[in-house]
Amino acid sequence: MKALPIVLAFLFPIFVHGQTANSCPMHDQQKGSTHHATEVDERGDKAMGFSHEKSTHHFQLLATGGIIEVSTNDMTDTATVDEIRGHLSHIAQMFTAGDFQLPMFIHDIVPPGVPVMKSKSTAITYAFESTPTGGRVRIKTSDPDALNAVHQFLTFQIEDHRTGDSNTVKSPA
Repeated sequence: MKALPIVLAFLFPIFVHGQTANSCPMHDQQKGSTHHATEVDERGDKAMGFSHEKSTHHFQLLATGGIIEVSTNDMTDTATVDEIRGHLSHIAQMFTAGDFQLPMFIHDIVPPGVPVMKSKSTAITYAFESTPTGGRVRIKTSDPDALNAVHQFLTFQIEDHRTGDSNTVKSPA
């Protein structure tokens, strides 16, 4: 019987404030995060020309820059492999020209690092490389400010695309 007053003491604030899982601020924040993730995926599919469900993205931070890599989930899906290669080749050309409109469209914000990457465009190279299952863009720079910006950009990509990739800087392969 002594437990009843303790249980009521814990439940009373919930009833008084009317807080439920649906009205909890943390729950609202999580729903917003899920909504944002869905929108990133939808805009990404539109911008890339292939489904995020048919491909896997990876982002690596390297001591000389980094890598954006996309591969098909089905090695027999040659159409997706070709679409990935076309997209990444286009990305390398756009980034070389200082054009970051696609990531800004996909994420609905200017990703961290982009302003410096634009201003330091002559200090950064973006090279497309074909892989058996898709492709990659190898980003290189020897400029410390540009390198920091590239790492900020890639770390943001890891988080917003929910890849689970490490944001530890590695030696280039």
